[in-house]
Amino acid sequence: MSPSLSVVADNDLKISPNVSKTETVAQRVKRLQQEAKQLAKDHIKALTAQIVAVEEMAAEIAEGGEAYPPGVRDMARRLVEDMDSRVQTLEAIVART
Repeated sequence: MSPSLSVVADNDLKISPNVSKTETVAQRVKRLQQEAKQLAKDHIKALTAQIVAVEEMAAEIAEGGEAYPPGVRDMARRLVEDMDSRVQTLEAIVART
């Protein structure tokens, strides 16, 4: 006959190793909010980098000459102008926070 199994409750709050067990709920909320804000800033930086990459590719197409159809070159040129202003806007908004 096999031994009976029982469930043992683990009522300890799971806290990451770098967090003190004496951290209050309010302190934890504040810390998590700060982490979320930093993650959001990092995400915005990644978005900005991707927009810059699109802008660079569009500039290459806009300057690509006869290999690209005129309508595509024109659209790429307008996209470069738009992306540049979008990056500046994102950077200005982030600088205010």
